[in-house]
Amino acid sequence: MQFLVLGYDGKDEAAPSRRAKVRADHIAMGDQLLEDGHLWYGAAMTDDHGNMSGSIYMVDFADRAAPDEWLQREPYMSGGVWVKTEIIACNTRDPWQFNRPKEFFEARNND
Repeated sequence: MQFLVLGYDGKDEAAPSRRAKVRADHIAMGDQLLEDGHLWYGAAMTDDHGNMSGSIYMVDFADRAAPDEWLQREPYMSGGVWVKTEIIACNTRDPWQFNRPKEFFEARNND
């Protein structure tokens, strides 16, 4: 089952430092999810000034309980970074269409 997970950072003054403090652990967990085949895509959400304000994940798990279990271990949750999360069941048509070579994305960034 596929899910879109939205994690919203707190808006208080200390929010960016909380994010920075656990970011390496968050990335490491994402790398493990990717290696295990659960993470299809992830990105940081940004505000109008380009500051990180949350995260999105497109994940695939066997059932609806699995993303809740993952979130219990997610460093952005335990570290108080995400103050709100949404988990939305979805069905990505042809997910392989996003598996383009790195050069494709690098060329787009140069446009």
